[in-house]
Amino acid sequence: MEILEGTSELQSRLSSLSFSSFPGITSNQCDTSPLESLQNTDLSKSHPQTDNQADMEEIKEDSGQRSEGNEEAPAEPAPGEGGEENNSTGSCQLSTEMKTQMPPLKPPTTWTSATLKELKAKLRSEPDSVVTVYRGDIMTVHVPTVPEAKKVSWEFATDGYDIGFGIYFDWTPVTNRSITVHVSESSDDEDEEEEMEGPVSNGDVEKGSKTQTNSNLAEILPVYRQDSHLSVFGGSHDFPGEGTYLLKFDNSYSLWRNKTLYYRVYYSA
Repeated sequence: MEILEGTSELQSRLSSLSFSSFPGITSNQCDTSPLESLQNTDLSKSHPQTDNQADMEEIKEDSGQRSEGNEEAPAEPAPGEGGEENNSTGSCQLSTEMKTQMPPLKPPTTWTSATLKELKAKLRSEPDSVVTVYRGDIMTVHVPTVPEAKKVSWEFATDGYDIGFGIYFDWTPVTNRSITVHVSESSDDEDEEEEMEGPVSNGDVEKGSKTQTNSNLAEILPVYRQDSHLSVFGGSHDFPGEGTYLLKFDNSYSLWRNKTLYYRVYYSA
């Protein structure tokens, strides 16, 4: 009897309890069974996922249309490119025309002589005929053509060592009839001082010729090292027209030795 009374008392207490005694839990939530909640859940009907897929498809379509448009559009040349090509072509044509107008230059007449002592003794008494070409330097003698003569002649010798020698002709109209001498450490420095010569790139003196980029400058005799300490070197050249001869005495290949040069340049009919 006592057990039955205790059981009935427990049931009465449980029935007296309400959902308001547990905060956060409502009667509606407990009425719906978990099984029914799971059955009502449909993952395939998720709206955010379908929206994202639609957006991705639209982006793909737009990118495809843009790529097709880029393939169809022809590449346009950058502004100024055509003008630069035309200008370079025009300058090449002008330089070619200037070179074709120049008559071909005849080779010079050259000779050697064993009269070293006689030439040196004679030139020692003449002013500016004995000079020192320092190591690494190039001495250029500018000899303009004159109407009173028909050709230019030269003779030179050195003490103890050889020196490079070459001749060029500048077709630029003559404005100064006097013979002048210019000394520089390299052909590039010399070209900065004398614009009419144009840039000259140094080569190996023993191998001869140098590259001339000035369209007015022509090569008569390439620069070679000459044994002018053993014999006198001389020569002459007929005037091809109006212009200026450039006689180059080249000691740019020497790192240690200065060269004593005996030379003379004169006109003849």
